[in-house]
Amino acid sequence: MTMSLLTLLFSGLLILAGLHVGNARGVQQWAMGSLYISLGLGSTYTQQGPTYNAWLLVFAATLLAGGLGLQFNGIQVFKTGRCNRHIPWLLAGLMFIQNTWFVVLHPDIHARVITNSLLYALGNAACARALFIRVEQPLRTAYWFTGASFAIFATLLLARAITVFNAQPNTYSLYSHASINPVSVFIGIMSEMCVTFGFVLMLNSRLAADLQKLALTDALTGALNRRSLEQEAARLSARCTRTGHSLAIMMIDVDHFKSINDRYGHQVGDKVLRHLTMVAQKTIRSDDYFARYGGEEFCILLPSTSEKDAWILADRLRQTYAAMVMEFDGEVLHSTISIGVSDSMHAGVEFISLIAAADQAMYRAKQEGRNRVVMHSFCLSQVNI
Repeated sequence: MTMSLLTLLFSGLLILAGLHVGNARGVQQWAMGSLYISLGLGSTYTQQGPTYNAWLLVFAATLLAGGLGLQFNGIQVFKTGRCNRHIPWLLAGLMFIQNTWFVVLHPDIHARVITNSLLYALGNAACARALFIRVEQPLRTAYWFTGASFAIFATLLLARAITVFNAQPNTYSLYSHASINPVSVFIGIMSEMCVTFGFVLMLNSRLAADLQKLALTDALTGALNRRSLEQEAARLSARCTRTGHSLAIMMIDVDHFKSINDRYGHQVGDKVLRHLTMVAQKTIRSDDYFARYGGEEFCILLPSTSEKDAWILADRLRQTYAAMVMEFDGEVLHSTISIGVSDSMHAGVEFISLIAAADQAMYRAKQEGRNRVVMHSFCLSQVNI
């Protein structure tokens, strides 16, 4: 009964957590799973003793299996946003069939305990397996803590099945003083507590990561913001100083952006910026850093890249963006970008120097007719002439 009440309280805790964190993935499934488990345990408790309602026992076991399936769904939704909705029904169906057979049609407490324990162990092991994955900290600690709780309970259930299997016929009872019974109850309570607190820890870690992401990204485009760009630039500049590798940078400006806003409105202007972000993120390499620098200006940091290589990538981005046609409310819009490129070999490794050099090259591209890429070294050569 204690485990049932605790599980019911944990279910309420998860529901409250879900109300406070908004649309956090997986909370609804996990809370419903805990509620079903608590109801199943409570129904089982009412049937202690030699006389019991067979169908109520079947119902309780089915609720427990369905609740475990919902917890597994909660893990899937938390990780990916998707789940297999058939799993709770499958577990509940299997539990209903085997308990109908071993409780109602052919009563056999040994067989019932063994088959139920094995099915519950399988469900808990599946939950543990879904959580033992490689993710970044601090989420990994929360995942592995919760997974370990499921794994411990799965091991206990397997040990329970083996113990009952090895027991002499007609000597085991769910209500006897056999050592496996109090041990199962105690470890079950502790595991259920750890599982629930583990999921709350997972929610907390996810929310912390989301808040950090919001602090480091531009709300409109989803690109890095200026603050996070400067942080990455400081780190990469220090690495370049240490290793001697080159660091390149692009400054990107949308051509005639003010005219786009004046003619089509700011909502279309926002869509143009998001469109450029999408094209840029598909064009750059996985270790490059794309950020919104301000207004219609964007910046890309390119580690271990020379000015010439950055120019090639920039011109590919320019051509890809210029070739794409945007349509808003039936009107076709063509947009182009101008890009300035510099690197640490010509402008120095400091971010301020790099950004100033790339900015100078970008304005040179504007002066020469827009929709083009200009290297900072070209500007220097023109000055020397």
